[in-house]
Amino acid sequence: MNKLIIGATGAIGSALARKLVSQGKSVHLVARNEPEVSALGKELNASFTVADVLTESYSDEILKNCGDIDGLAFCVGSIDLKPIKFTKKSDYMQSFNLNLISATEIIRASHEKLKSNKGSIVMFSTVAARKGFMNHSIIGSAKAAVEGLTVSLAAEFAPHIRVNCIAPSLSQSKIAAPMLKNEKMAESIAKMHALKRIGKGDDFSSLASFLLSEESSWVTGQILGVDGGRSSVA
Repeated sequence: MNKLIIGATGAIGSALARKLVSQGKSVHLVARNEPEVSALGKELNASFTVADVLTESYSDEILKNCGDIDGLAFCVGSIDLKPIKFTKKSDYMQSFNLNLISATEIIRASHEKLKSNKGSIVMFSTVAARKGFMNHSIIGSAKAAVEGLTVSLAAEFAPHIRVNCIAPSLSQSKIAAPMLKNEKMAESIAKMHALKRIGKGDDFSSLASFLLSEESSWVTGQILGVDGGRSSVA
């Protein structure tokens, strides 16, 4: 039985894959960069599929390759920050397509497998979906939609499939690298958090693996902040 990880080569996806394998679980990795996902698959002795979630019906090939699954982690994300006066319709459409619509594609395709195995789905939002930050209208609205999808599907899929969402703050990752390469900026962002540091992939893997496991069998429809205190005490 596999845990299916979409966005497996990102900071969160790769940390989760390593955590699950260290627990003796089997994973099927999905990412668009073939060299990266192939290397991770070799490291973890895991199967993988190369797929771009923005491609229509991208789930078809994944479902052919992944075998039976009892868990799905959708670890895809983006960062697009600008004042609304500089945004275009295409900015919002692209963000919603990547963060929301592509999630519905794989969930719809894998629903029957997950249902038959009483599986679990974990998605990822952002602290900016609930806490207002300047210049975050694109990603904040797209990830707020992911949170809405989470609670809607938790109701629709109960009692057969559990659906939960983790809401991180800014973390060390490829997509955050342009923001964090400036040491002074990174230090300033870290100080905005109660725990005074930037997150990293390992900060999310334990909770995500818990939500994918039977240990969380009475947890569904939850939006769980893992954000260094940014949403509540910073």
